[in-house]
Amino acid sequence: MTQLDNSSLLGLLNQEVRKEIDHWVAKYPPEQKQSAVMAALRIVQENHQGYLTEPLMDAVAEYLDMPRIAVYEVATFYSMYEHQPVGRHKICVCNSISCLLNGSHEMLTYLQDKLGVKLGEVTADGKFSIKEVECLGACVGAPAVMIGKQYYEDLTPAKIDQILEELD
Repeated sequence: MTQLDNSSLLGLLNQEVRKEIDHWVAKYPPEQKQSAVMAALRIVQENHQGYLTEPLMDAVAEYLDMPRIAVYEVATFYSMYEHQPVGRHKICVCNSISCLLNGSHEMLTYLQDKLGVKLGEVTADGKFSIKEVECLGACVGAPAVMIGKQYYEDLTPAKIDQILEELD
């Protein structure tokens, strides 16, 4: 991969994206604008097919005046950031102890069989991908998944079928 210069990197962030990042940067003292890195990565990811590339992460580093490695550390530590293409509907299956005890592994197997993909893969039509996540904080409604920003709890195969049918 060829290195992009700083002006090329910043060109990867359109005016709308910069404006949204600036909203988060304004919440911190000027000398601490790197504190907005998590929000900036989320914004960039949402505006670039749902995943981050190395040049996009480099652009965030340049925009926030921080070392590239510091951005990579954040982007690779948190499971909310993707580094490869995902489906229009990313299904995050909780694997916490409460969800496991209440059948999340069975729901994961059901989803993989129904959609014909494994973890990290995207359906041929680009509609769905499946990801296992550590905890959704929905223990009372276990097993649970999150699709986009929506939580679905007390899952059964029938409920999964209904949820999938309702998604565009």
